[in-house]
Amino acid sequence: MKLKKLLFASAAALFGLGGAAQASVVVLNFENIEPYPSSDYAQILNYYNGGTSSIGTSGPNYGVAFTSNALVLCLNTPGVSCSNTSRGGFGDSSSQKGALVWLSGSQTFMNVAAGFTTGFSFYYADPFVSGASVTVYSGLNGTGSVLATISLPLTPDGACDSSYSDGAEYCPFEAAGASFSGTAMSISFAGTANYVTYDDVTFGSSTPAPPTVPEPASLALLGTGVVGMGLLRRRAR
Repeated sequence: MKLKKLLFASAAALFGLGGAAQASVVVLNFENIEPYPSSDYAQILNYYNGGTSSIGTSGPNYGVAFTSNALVLCLNTPGVSCSNTSRGGFGDSSSQKGALVWLSGSQTFMNVAAGFTTGFSFYYADPFVSGASVTVYSGLNGTGSVLATISLPLTPDGACDSSYSDGAEYCPFEAAGASFSGTAMSISFAGTANYVTYDDVTFGSSTPAPPTVPEPASLALLGTGVVGMGLLRRRAR
C-alpha cells in the first residue's frame, strides 16, 4: 500500500450513543468516504456515527466510530491504480473502491456504543506479515471482557485478474468471522500497520455481507465466546 504523509487527529474518536444493543446486521463497506480515486487515504472517524470523516464527508449514522488512526484506502479497479490493493471484482460489486487500513500503531478500534450481539465478520487481505488478529470486547476501546478472538492466516499474494488489480499484491480478500455470547461494544483490528486491509466489516452476523457473485457456500466457525474463525477461499479468474 502506498504510504503518504497524513496528519492524524491527536485524540481517539469516541462517541456517546446509548440504548439497547443493535439487533439488525450492519455492514460497513467503506465506500464514498473519500473522493475516489483522487485521494489515497482519509480518516474514517465519525463517518458512520452521524459526524464526518477527516475530509468532511458524512455517511449513514450506524452509531459506529473509529479511532483516529483508522483510514479508508483507495482500492484499484479497472482503469484506476491508486494503491497496491484490490477486491479484484470479487464480492459485492458496490464495495470495490474503499477498505479499512491503519498506518500507525499496532491496532485500530471500531466502537459501537449501543452494543451488538450474535457475531462479527469481515473480508481481509494480508499476504505478507503473519500475526494479524481481530478481537471482540464487551467495553469501548478494547476494555472489558474478551468475547471472541479471530487469528488470521496469510492470504494469497496478487491472485486476482490484472484488469482489476493492476498488479495489486493485496488481492484477493478472504472471509473470516466469529460468533459470541454477550454484548460487544468494540473491535480491535491488530497486526503490523500498513500490512492488513479489511472490507465489508459486518457486525451482528458471524458471516460477512453476502456477495453479489457466487461464492463457496460455507464459512467455518470455530468456537463461540472465546475463539471463532472462518475462512472462505476465493480463486482468481
